[in-house]
Amino acid sequence: MATAPPADQALLDEAVTLARMAGDFTLSYFRSSELIVEAKRDGTPVTEADRGAERLLRAELARRHPGDGIYGEEEGETEGNTGQRWIIDPVDGTQAFTHGVPLYVNLLAVEDEYGIAAGVINIPALAETVWAGRGLGCFCNGVQAHVSSQAELSASYVCSSGYDYWDEEPLLRLRRSGLRMRTWGDGYGYALVATGRVEAMVDPVAAVYDLAPMPVIVGEAGGRFTDFRGRNDLAGGNGLATNGDIHEAVLAVLTGR
Repeated sequence: MATAPPADQALLDEAVTLARMAGDFTLSYFRSSELIVEAKRDGTPVTEADRGAERLLRAELARRHPGDGIYGEEEGETEGNTGQRWIIDPVDGTQAFTHGVPLYVNLLAVEDEYGIAAGVINIPALAETVWAGRGLGCFCNGVQAHVSSQAELSASYVCSSGYDYWDEEPLLRLRRSGLRMRTWGDGYGYALVATGRVEAMVDPVAAVYDLAPMPVIVGEAGGRFTDFRGRNDLAGGNGLATNGDIHEAVLAVLTGR
C-alpha cells in the first residue's frame, strides 16, 4: 500500500468546526430539567441531544460534502460515492450527560482510502477540543499535545468508562498490575491520553463510532491505539490507547499473556 499522505488542513479545520457545532447543540440540553431520557433496544440511554446533534451534523455534511458517506450511532450508515466517510458519535458518554457530569464528548472522524485522516474529541461542557490530522500533529485548543513519557506501570494511570461490564479475569489482572485505575472514561479518557494527563484508556466493549477518532489523535500525539489483539482495527470490538511506552505491558495484562 502507498504511504498515506497528510490530511487536508482545511478538512481538519472543518471537522473541528462541525464537532463544536454539535457540542453547542448538546449544551442546550445539558443539565436541563426537561431532558427526557429514553432507552434504546440494547438498553443504553438516548436523548434528543444525541439524535438532534447527529441530525445537525448529517445536514451540514450533506450541504458541505454531498456524496460523502456518513456513519453515525443513531441513524446508521448512509453510503457515499466519493471515497470519503464521516463517522459520528453525537454524544459519547450519554450516561455522564444524563447525570449532569461534564465529561461527555462529541466525536467526529473523517475516513479515506488510507484510514482515519482526521479526528476530533470535543468536550463542550469543559470548553476543550482535542483534534488531529494525519501527518499534521495533535492539538488541544490550538496547543500541540503530546502523550506522557511515563514508562513505569506502577506510576501510570489507566482509565475506563466503568468496570461493571468487564470480565472478571482481565479486571483482576489490571487491578493487580500496579496500574492506578480511574474512571475518567468514554472519549474523554482518550483525550487525557493524547494530552499526557493519563497513560492509558481501556474500552473492553466499543463500537466503531466510539473509537473512530482515536487512531489519528493518539498516534499524532506520539502514542499508540490498538484493539486487544494489538491491531489498529476499529471493528475489533474493544480499544486500548496508551502513551506507547506501556502499550505492550498493558496488552499483556489485559490478555493474560
